[in-house]
Amino acid sequence: MQTIDLRGRSLSTAEMLAAVPRATAARAEALATATEIVEDVRVRGEESLREQAERFDRVTGHAIRVPREHLQEALAAVAPEVRAALEAAIERVRRGSAAQVPEDRETQIGPGARIVQRWQPVGRVGVYIPGGKAPLASSVVMNVVPAQVAGVGSIALASPPQQSEGGRIHPTILAAAALLGIDEVYAIGGAGAIGAFAHGVSAVGLDPVDVISGPGNNFVASAKRAVAGVVGTDSEAGATEILIVADDQADPRLIAADLISQAEHDEQASAVFVTDAPALAERVAHEVEQQAGRTRHAERVRAALSGPQSAIVLVDDRAAAVAFSNAYAPEHLELHLVDAAQAAASFTSAGAVFVGDQTPVSLGDYMAGSNHVLPTGGQARYASGLGAYTFLRPQQVVAYDHAALTEARAGVAALASAELLPAHGEAVEARFAPVPVTEA
Repeated sequence: MQTIDLRGRSLSTAEMLAAVPRATAARAEALATATEIVEDVRVRGEESLREQAERFDRVTGHAIRVPREHLQEALAAVAPEVRAALEAAIERVRRGSAAQVPEDRETQIGPGARIVQRWQPVGRVGVYIPGGKAPLASSVVMNVVPAQVAGVGSIALASPPQQSEGGRIHPTILAAAALLGIDEVYAIGGAGAIGAFAHGVSAVGLDPVDVISGPGNNFVASAKRAVAGVVGTDSEAGATEILIVADDQADPRLIAADLISQAEHDEQASAVFVTDAPALAERVAHEVEQQAGRTRHAERVRAALSGPQSAIVLVDDRAAAVAFSNAYAPEHLELHLVDAAQAAASFTSAGAVFVGDQTPVSLGDYMAGSNHVLPTGGQARYASGLGAYTFLRPQQVVAYDHAALTEARAGVAALASAELLPAHGEAVEARFAPVPVTEA
């Protein structure tokens, strides 16, 4: 891992953002490619999807719309311990998501004048589940459960066809979908799936959706950007990120293990460690080197850790660590600090914050009850992770009676005149004009 030494420097916000390690070139390339793929799906539909399956997944002649019996076969074959874990995760995420649904609230502006703030679920959602390097069955839970809790009536799911499964979606993903009662499933991967959800593919029975959610690589995240304005999307949850802030009391073994746990997702994954303790930084670098060589995906991990998006960052003190973290705005933030619970309030920009060395990101990936679909690429400065609220639209329902309108009449007329929009005022005045008598 590269080392970025920020000690002895007083950085402005712009300079801090410039110091943040990012794989910007890879993301720019991904946006251009994803935009082309999405447009091709819009124009050529099924033909484009089949060409992409052959090119990217090495699959031909597969059923794009997954037959229901494939879902039931997968559920029947899933290992009992995996099914039990999925069921436990579903229950925990359902409880965590229920807290995210606001109650309707009525505000009395005056006698006979009220506004009801209500939350309406979108009609249809498309959920994307990665299945290439890692078949993320847990992401089925993280996406589908909040949508169900929000009250979404129609949910479709897409995941890449697997050459090793004869063109079927990975069976654990199918089993998770079946457990949740999802039977509209498509074997479509990557940016093509995002384009298909946005524009629909009538030849395979896929209608356009209102909102697209789900994690993926940088191409999937970029495809969401390409369809923005056509449909709603969750945050651009691209290649995974972890940032760990630690003091001199932290355990270097645990820090290294957690950095590696996220680096194994993808060569584009970001792993960043921030500390004001140089000796700890050296021990973490040593542990990373030792542990990375022993893990199953050692080559992938080394590629991610040696990329421009990963680094060990040395800072002067806690305040500098906070400033760097908030500028980076990581998807996952771990605090290995002696006062982690108290310090957490200062770290305001992160998709999710994991407090203390007994709360690793991998807990949040599966069983914490929180959601693991989170903003990447610095978007946590202004965007949130996935939740039931992702699938809800706030609406104001306004109801005034004649007396209440009378109270507001003069104000409407004054502002309409000031804005040179007289018809606005006239629309109110029409409610006070005598009703014309129609001669027989």
